[in-house]
Amino acid sequence: MTPASGAAVPSGAVPARYDVAIVGAGIVGLAHAWRAVRAGLKVVVLERDEYAAGASIRNFGHICTSAQSGPAYDYALRARGEWLALGADAGIPVSTAGTVAVARRLEELAVLEEFVGERSDDNVLLTAAQLADKLGFAPVDALGGAWLRLDLRVDAPSAVPAFAAHLARLGVEFRYRANVLGVESGRVVTARAEVTADRVIVAVGHDVDRLFPGIADEHGVVRCRLRMIEADAPAGVTVDPGVFTGTSLLRYDAFSRTAAAAALRDALDREAPELGEHGVNLMFTQRLPHSDAAGRLVLGDTHHYGLTESPFDDEASDELLLARFRELLGVRELVVRRRWRGVYASSPNGPYLVASPAPGVTAVSVTSGIGMTTALGLAASVLD
Repeated sequence: MTPASGAAVPSGAVPARYDVAIVGAGIVGLAHAWRAVRAGLKVVVLERDEYAAGASIRNFGHICTSAQSGPAYDYALRARGEWLALGADAGIPVSTAGTVAVARRLEELAVLEEFVGERSDDNVLLTAAQLADKLGFAPVDALGGAWLRLDLRVDAPSAVPAFAAHLARLGVEFRYRANVLGVESGRVVTARAEVTADRVIVAVGHDVDRLFPGIADEHGVVRCRLRMIEADAPAGVTVDPGVFTGTSLLRYDAFSRTAAAAALRDALDREAPELGEHGVNLMFTQRLPHSDAAGRLVLGDTHHYGLTESPFDDEASDELLLARFRELLGVRELVVRRRWRGVYASSPNGPYLVASPAPGVTAVSVTSGIGMTTALGLAASVLD
């Protein structure tokens, strides 16, 4: 994960004016650059680190089209097409195997039946036998499930830098290690130089409060801290789709808004309150064959919220995840290879913050953890 070759500009370069300056080289910033450069605009991306190291590379690589609702679903559908086009143009592998949601209790099955009933064109109910066939293993105690056919998957740690490299080839200029100190109409001040642009997009995720604290306060933006684990897959297990479980059905709007979700929430609160205490979304993906950790399972995740990200991680939450995955997979042990902390912006006021703190300046944050899923669709709406 290094900057695109030749993309960084020396601090002594001759100043130039740009059509669009984008602050942040994560997926939201790159999505806006992708939209702008294809419109023939002169684009510069300013990134404080030597490569994007935040939420955009710390996730499942899961593009969760199917489980969105409202405007997020519209953005996700558009983004799906953009991901397929980007994959073809940039040589980024994109899996079209979808997602399988596993139901291990009747309440979960009821949610999936209601969901598929509303969106039967793109989603299919599965029996327990069909579920095992689709997954390549038989989840313990599975009653059935659903196949969400629209979902995609990429290898986030390699896809994001590959995306940046492709944009550089298209003419987008990248300035890494360019920490932004201030933004105003037509001007971005970094610790190295000043950049002038007709339009400025600030796409810094949860750090929007560093530049525009008033806007962050107005939208109730906090940091969501995640725990994620990478482990060896059990012997012989290859899982092409992403995998959801019952907790996932309470985290994504298209499931949680069903009438059946209330009974599921009551059952989990009663029978497994520790899952709610740690904000667990028990799901996993398998690293794609071209990745540096091909075949490993990315397991997660917990969710804890606050204005300031606590530096302390609780081993009990990791063990809770591992115990639940051992149970799901029917194994006694999982060999952990890596653990990491994710962090993203969260807000009670909806999945997106789009605000204009000054003429020609737009602050954009995805405040719900669905940046990989919807950013490529959101950018078109913001820029157009």
